[in-house]
Amino acid sequence: MTGTLAALGAGLAVIGAGLGIGMVGGKAMEAIARQPEASGDIRSGMIIMAAFIEGAALIAILLSILMA
Repeated sequence: MTGTLAALGAGLAVIGAGLGIGMVGGKAMEAIARQPEASGDIRSGMIIMAAFIEGAALIAILLSILMA
């Protein structure tokens, strides 16, 4: 039973990370479309936020597996 809950927790973490990175990418593209001259700053901010989201998802996956 705990293995199933760990898999469910890891799956939810992956789904949340995918949605978060998708939203960050979409909003960054909107911002670049509105202000093309700031594309470098927007892109670097987008990459940093994607890395933070990936790190949080990795921690959530590891915790869900370790708690099982």
